[in-house]
Amino acid sequence: MTSLRTLGSSDLEVFPLSLGGNVFGWTADQATSFAVLDAYTAAGGNFIDTADSYSAWIEGNEGGESETIIGKWVKARGNRADVVIATKVSQHPEYQGLSAANIKAAADASLRRLDTDHIDLYYTHFDKPEVPVEEIIGALDELVRAGKVRHIAASNISPERLKASLDFSDREGLARYVAVQPHYNLVSRDTYEGPLQDLVAKEGLSAVPYFSLASGFLTGKYRPGTKVDSARAGSVAKYADSERGQRVLTVLDEVATAHDVPVATVALAWLAAQPTIIAPIASARTADQLPALLGVADLKLSEEEVTRLTEASA
Repeated sequence: MTSLRTLGSSDLEVFPLSLGGNVFGWTADQATSFAVLDAYTAAGGNFIDTADSYSAWIEGNEGGESETIIGKWVKARGNRADVVIATKVSQHPEYQGLSAANIKAAADASLRRLDTDHIDLYYTHFDKPEVPVEEIIGALDELVRAGKVRHIAASNISPERLKASLDFSDREGLARYVAVQPHYNLVSRDTYEGPLQDLVAKEGLSAVPYFSLASGFLTGKYRPGTKVDSARAGSVAKYADSERGQRVLTVLDEVATAHDVPVATVALAWLAAQPTIIAPIASARTADQLPALLGVADLKLSEEEVTRLTEASA
Protein backbone atom coordinates (compact mmCIF):
# COMPACT_ATOMS: atom_id res chain seq x y z
CA MET A 1 0.00 0.00 0.00
CA THR A 2 1.48 3.32 -1.08
CA SER A 3 1.78 5.71 1.83
CA LEU A 4 -0.12 8.98 1.60
CA ARG A 5 1.59 12.33 2.03
CA THR A 6 0.50 15.34 4.08
CA LEU A 7 -0.26 18.37 1.92
CA GLY A 8 1.55 21.39 3.33
CA SER A 9 0.29 22.39 6.76
CA SER A 10 -3.15 20.92 6.09
CA ASP A 11 -4.76 17.75 7.43
CA LEU A 12 -5.16 16.40 3.89
CA GLU A 13 -3.43 13.08 3.23
CA VAL A 14 -2.92 12.58 -0.50
CA PHE A 15 -1.66 9.93 -2.91
CA PRO A 16 1.66 10.85 -4.62
CA LEU A 17 -0.06 11.19 -8.01
CA SER A 18 -2.94 13.61 -8.44
CA LEU A 19 -5.38 12.55 -11.16
CA GLY A 20 -6.03 15.39 -13.61
CA GLY A 21 -9.70 15.88 -14.41
CA ASN A 22 -9.20 18.20 -17.38
CA VAL A 23 -9.99 15.37 -19.83
CA PHE A 24 -13.33 14.48 -18.23
CA GLY A 25 -16.04 15.79 -20.54
CA TRP A 26 -13.43 16.64 -23.17
CA THR A 27 -11.46 13.69 -24.58
CA ALA A 28 -13.05 11.23 -22.12
CA ASP A 29 -16.83 10.83 -22.01
CA GLN A 30 -18.68 10.04 -18.80
CA ALA A 31 -18.38 6.24 -19.04
CA THR A 32 -14.67 6.41 -19.81
CA SER A 33 -14.12 8.97 -17.07
CA PHE A 34 -15.85 6.68 -14.55
CA ALA A 35 -13.57 3.82 -15.65
CA VAL A 36 -10.46 5.99 -15.17
CA LEU A 37 -11.62 7.17 -11.74
CA ASP A 38 -12.44 3.60 -10.71
CA ALA A 39 -9.02 2.33 -11.78
CA TYR A 40 -7.23 5.22 -10.06
CA THR A 41 -8.96 4.71 -6.73
CA ALA A 42 -8.64 0.92 -6.98
CA ALA A 43 -4.86 1.46 -7.09
CA GLY A 44 -4.98 3.54 -3.92
CA GLY A 45 -5.34 6.97 -5.49
CA ASN A 46 -7.43 9.58 -3.69
CA PHE A 47 -6.39 13.04 -5.02
CA ILE A 48 -8.55 14.34 -7.89
CA ASP A 49 -7.82 17.68 -9.55
CA THR A 50 -10.30 19.67 -11.59
CA ALA A 51 -11.46 23.26 -12.23
CA ASP A 52 -14.78 25.00 -12.75
CA SER A 53 -13.72 25.97 -16.29
CA TYR A 54 -12.99 22.42 -17.53
CA SER A 55 -13.84 22.10 -20.40
CA ALA A 56 -15.35 25.38 -21.53
CA TRP A 57 -12.97 25.56 -24.52
CA ILE A 58 -14.87 22.81 -26.34
CA GLU A 59 -17.69 23.85 -28.66
CA GLY A 60 -21.02 23.06 -27.02
CA ASN A 61 -19.57 22.97 -23.50
CA GLU A 62 -20.31 25.59 -20.86
CA GLY A 63 -17.56 24.83 -18.35
CA GLY A 64 -18.00 22.63 -15.33
CA GLU A 65 -18.37 19.40 -17.30
CA SER A 66 -15.46 17.80 -15.44
CA GLU A 67 -16.86 18.74 -12.03
CA THR A 68 -20.26 17.36 -13.01
CA ILE A 69 -18.80 14.01 -14.05
CA ILE A 70 -16.75 13.76 -10.85
CA GLY A 71 -19.83 14.63 -8.80
CA LYS A 72 -21.89 11.92 -10.48
CA TRP A 73 -19.11 9.38 -10.02
CA VAL A 74 -18.69 10.16 -6.31
CA LYS A 75 -22.44 9.89 -5.77
CA ALA A 76 -22.62 6.60 -7.67
CA ARG A 77 -19.70 5.12 -5.71
CA GLY A 78 -20.64 6.61 -2.33
CA ASN A 79 -16.99 7.38 -1.62
CA ARG A 80 -16.94 11.12 -0.88
CA ALA A 81 -15.11 10.62 2.42
CA ASP A 82 -12.38 8.62 0.68
CA VAL A 83 -11.32 11.17 -1.94
CA VAL A 84 -9.67 14.59 -1.81
CA ILE A 85 -11.24 16.85 -4.43
CA ALA A 86 -9.41 19.95 -5.59
CA THR A 87 -11.04 22.50 -7.88
CA LYS A 88 -10.35 26.07 -8.96
CA VAL A 89 -11.93 29.48 -9.44
CA SER A 90 -11.41 32.45 -11.84
CA GLN A 91 -11.76 31.05 -15.37
CA HIS A 92 -15.35 29.79 -15.75
CA PRO A 93 -17.10 31.80 -18.51
CA GLU A 94 -19.86 32.82 -16.08
CA TYR A 95 -17.57 33.30 -13.07
CA GLN A 96 -14.57 35.25 -14.29
CA GLY A 97 -12.05 36.77 -11.92
CA LEU A 98 -11.29 36.80 -8.22
CA SER A 99 -13.59 39.45 -6.78
CA ALA A 100 -15.04 38.42 -3.41
CA ALA A 101 -18.53 38.11 -4.87
CA ASN A 102 -17.34 35.99 -7.77
CA ILE A 103 -15.29 33.63 -5.58
CA LYS A 104 -18.32 32.93 -3.39
CA ALA A 105 -20.72 32.49 -6.29
CA ALA A 106 -18.30 30.25 -8.20
CA ALA A 107 -17.71 28.09 -5.13
CA ASP A 108 -21.45 27.53 -4.73
CA ALA A 109 -21.70 26.59 -8.42
CA SER A 110 -18.81 24.13 -8.06
CA LEU A 111 -20.42 22.58 -4.98
CA ARG A 112 -23.64 22.03 -6.92
CA ARG A 113 -21.85 20.41 -9.86
CA LEU A 114 -19.71 18.25 -7.57
CA ASP A 115 -22.85 17.36 -5.62
CA THR A 116 -21.05 17.79 -2.30
CA ASP A 117 -21.17 20.10 0.71
CA HIS A 118 -17.45 20.85 0.75
CA ILE A 119 -14.40 21.29 -1.48
CA ASP A 120 -11.25 19.81 0.04
CA LEU A 121 -8.77 22.11 -1.71
CA TYR A 122 -9.86 25.31 -3.46
CA TYR A 123 -7.37 27.04 -5.76
CA THR A 124 -7.34 30.47 -7.27
CA HIS A 125 -6.80 29.27 -10.84
CA PHE A 126 -5.04 32.32 -12.30
CA ASP A 127 -4.11 35.22 -10.06
CA LYS A 128 -5.70 38.58 -10.88
CA PRO A 129 -3.19 41.24 -9.77
CA GLU A 130 -5.82 43.96 -10.08
CA VAL A 131 -7.69 42.42 -7.12
CA PRO A 132 -6.11 43.12 -3.71
CA VAL A 133 -4.91 40.01 -1.92
CA GLU A 134 -6.94 41.20 1.07
CA GLU A 135 -10.16 40.80 -0.92
CA ILE A 136 -9.20 37.36 -2.27
CA ILE A 137 -8.05 35.93 1.05
CA GLY A 138 -11.01 37.47 2.86
CA ALA A 139 -13.47 35.74 0.53
CA LEU A 140 -11.65 32.41 0.72
CA ASP A 141 -11.55 32.65 4.51
CA GLU A 142 -15.32 33.12 4.58
CA LEU A 143 -15.73 29.91 2.58
CA VAL A 144 -13.50 28.04 5.03
CA ARG A 145 -15.38 29.40 8.03
CA ALA A 146 -18.68 28.42 6.41
CA GLY A 147 -17.41 24.84 5.99
CA LYS A 148 -17.70 24.99 2.20
CA VAL A 149 -13.92 24.74 1.71
CA ARG A 150 -11.44 22.84 3.87
CA HIS A 151 -8.18 24.36 2.62
CA ILE A 152 -7.09 26.99 0.10
CA ALA A 153 -4.31 27.10 -2.47
CA ALA A 154 -3.05 29.15 -5.42
CA SER A 155 -2.20 28.27 -9.01
CA ASN A 156 -0.34 30.49 -11.48
CA ILE A 157 0.74 33.09 -8.94
CA SER A 158 3.91 35.19 -8.67
CA PRO A 159 6.23 34.92 -5.66
CA GLU A 160 5.40 38.52 -4.76
CA ARG A 161 1.64 37.97 -4.70
CA LEU A 162 2.01 34.66 -2.89
CA LYS A 163 4.15 36.29 -0.19
CA ALA A 164 1.70 39.17 0.19
CA SER A 165 -1.18 36.68 0.53
CA LEU A 166 0.59 34.59 3.16
CA ASP A 167 1.63 37.67 5.12
CA PHE A 168 -1.94 38.98 5.13
CA SER A 169 -3.30 35.61 6.30
CA ASP A 170 -0.74 35.49 9.11
CA ARG A 171 -1.33 39.08 10.14
CA GLU A 172 -5.12 38.79 10.26
CA GLY A 173 -5.39 35.18 11.40
CA LEU A 174 -7.25 34.14 8.25
CA ALA A 175 -7.16 30.98 6.15
CA ARG A 176 -3.71 30.47 4.64
CA TYR A 177 -2.64 28.88 1.38
CA VAL A 178 -1.32 25.35 1.97
CA ALA A 179 -0.25 24.58 -1.61
CA VAL A 180 0.59 25.99 -5.01
CA GLN A 181 -0.03 24.52 -8.44
CA PRO A 182 2.71 25.66 -10.84
CA HIS A 183 3.45 24.74 -14.43
CA TYR A 184 6.50 22.51 -13.96
CA ASN A 185 8.16 19.58 -15.71
CA LEU A 186 11.49 18.44 -17.17
CA VAL A 187 11.21 20.78 -20.16
CA SER A 188 9.66 23.69 -18.29
CA ARG A 189 11.70 24.36 -15.19
CA ASP A 190 11.94 28.15 -15.00
CA THR A 191 8.15 28.25 -14.53
CA TYR A 192 8.69 27.10 -10.94
CA GLU A 193 12.35 26.86 -9.95
CA GLY A 194 13.86 29.94 -8.33
CA PRO A 195 12.04 32.48 -6.16
CA LEU A 196 8.66 30.72 -6.22
CA GLN A 197 10.04 27.31 -5.27
CA ASP A 198 12.21 28.93 -2.60
CA LEU A 199 9.22 30.73 -1.09
CA VAL A 200 7.10 27.56 -1.11
CA ALA A 201 9.85 25.73 0.77
CA LYS A 202 10.38 28.54 3.27
CA GLU A 203 6.67 28.89 4.04
CA GLY A 204 6.00 25.17 4.42
CA LEU A 205 3.70 24.82 1.43
CA SER A 206 3.46 21.88 -0.97
CA ALA A 207 3.59 22.05 -4.76
CA VAL A 208 1.24 20.08 -7.02
CA PRO A 209 2.57 20.73 -10.55
CA TYR A 210 0.42 20.67 -13.66
CA PHE A 211 1.58 19.87 -17.22
CA SER A 212 3.78 17.30 -15.45
CA LEU A 213 4.23 15.41 -18.71
CA ALA A 214 4.43 18.50 -20.95
CA SER A 215 1.13 17.81 -22.71
CA GLY A 216 2.25 14.23 -23.36
CA PHE A 217 5.74 14.92 -24.68
CA LEU A 218 7.34 13.31 -21.62
CA THR A 219 5.49 10.05 -22.22
CA GLY A 220 7.93 9.47 -25.08
CA LYS A 221 5.26 8.99 -27.72
CA TYR A 222 6.15 12.18 -29.57
CA ARG A 223 9.32 11.64 -31.60
CA PRO A 224 10.72 13.42 -34.66
CA GLY A 225 8.89 12.17 -37.74
CA THR A 226 6.17 10.49 -35.68
CA LYS A 227 2.54 11.58 -36.13
CA VAL A 228 0.35 11.20 -33.04
CA ASP A 229 -3.44 11.49 -33.12
CA SER A 230 -4.00 13.72 -30.10
CA ALA A 231 -5.78 16.97 -29.27
CA ARG A 232 -2.47 18.17 -27.83
CA ALA A 233 -0.13 17.22 -30.68
CA GLY A 234 0.27 20.79 -31.89
CA SER A 235 1.43 22.14 -28.53
CA VAL A 236 4.03 19.40 -28.18
CA ALA A 237 5.94 20.19 -31.40
CA LYS A 238 8.03 22.89 -29.69
CA TYR A 239 9.48 20.26 -27.35
CA ALA A 240 9.86 17.46 -29.89
CA ASP A 241 11.77 19.69 -32.31
CA SER A 242 14.17 21.14 -29.75
CA GLU A 243 17.66 19.92 -28.92
CA ARG A 244 16.82 20.07 -25.23
CA GLY A 245 13.75 17.92 -25.76
CA GLN A 246 15.80 15.28 -27.53
CA ARG A 247 18.44 15.28 -24.77
CA VAL A 248 15.74 14.75 -22.17
CA LEU A 249 14.13 11.90 -24.12
CA THR A 250 17.47 10.16 -24.53
CA VAL A 251 18.13 10.07 -20.78
CA LEU A 252 14.50 9.22 -20.00
CA ASP A 253 14.75 6.24 -22.35
CA GLU A 254 17.94 5.02 -20.67
CA VAL A 255 16.58 5.34 -17.13
CA ALA A 256 13.25 3.79 -18.10
CA THR A 257 15.05 0.81 -19.64
CA ALA A 258 17.17 0.38 -16.52
CA HIS A 259 14.06 0.20 -14.32
CA ASP A 260 11.87 -1.57 -16.89
CA VAL A 261 9.17 1.10 -16.57
CA PRO A 262 7.49 3.47 -19.04
CA VAL A 263 9.15 6.78 -19.88
CA ALA A 264 6.24 8.70 -18.30
CA THR A 265 6.88 7.02 -14.96
CA VAL A 266 10.47 8.26 -14.94
CA ALA A 267 9.45 11.82 -15.89
CA LEU A 268 7.00 11.89 -13.00
CA ALA A 269 9.55 10.35 -10.64
CA TRP A 270 12.01 13.15 -11.46
CA LEU A 271 9.33 15.67 -10.51
CA ALA A 272 8.49 13.79 -7.32
CA ALA A 273 12.18 13.91 -6.34
CA GLN A 274 12.27 17.72 -6.49
CA PRO A 275 12.04 19.85 -3.33
CA THR A 276 8.48 20.77 -2.24
CA ILE A 277 6.73 18.52 -4.78
CA ILE A 278 4.05 16.45 -3.06
CA ALA A 279 2.12 14.99 -6.02
CA PRO A 280 2.48 15.69 -9.74
CA ILE A 281 -0.79 15.99 -11.66
CA ALA A 282 -1.30 13.79 -14.71
CA SER A 283 -4.42 12.87 -16.63
CA ALA A 284 -5.47 9.72 -18.45
CA ARG A 285 -7.94 9.58 -21.35
CA THR A 286 -8.39 5.86 -20.78
CA ALA A 287 -7.80 3.45 -17.92
CA ASP A 288 -5.08 1.79 -20.02
CA GLN A 289 -2.94 4.94 -19.66
CA LEU A 290 -3.06 4.87 -15.86
CA PRO A 291 -0.40 2.27 -14.92
CA ALA A 292 2.42 4.41 -16.36
CA LEU A 293 1.25 7.31 -14.19
CA LEU A 294 0.56 5.33 -11.03
CA GLY A 295 4.07 3.88 -11.22
CA VAL A 296 5.47 7.11 -9.76
CA ALA A 297 4.23 5.96 -6.36
CA ASP A 298 6.71 3.07 -6.37
CA LEU A 299 9.67 4.32 -8.43
CA LYS A 300 12.50 6.01 -6.55
CA LEU A 301 15.29 7.26 -8.76
CA SER A 302 18.90 7.22 -7.61
CA GLU A 303 20.67 10.53 -7.02
CA GLU A 304 22.73 9.89 -10.12
CA GLU A 305 19.63 9.36 -12.25
CA VAL A 306 18.01 12.51 -10.93
CA THR A 307 21.21 14.46 -11.66
CA ARG A 308 21.46 13.09 -15.21
CA LEU A 309 17.91 14.14 -15.97
CA THR A 310 18.43 17.53 -14.37
CA GLU A 311 21.54 18.14 -16.44
CA ALA A 312 19.88 16.97 -19.66
CA SER A 313 17.01 19.37 -19.10
CA ALA A 314 19.15 22.39 -18.28
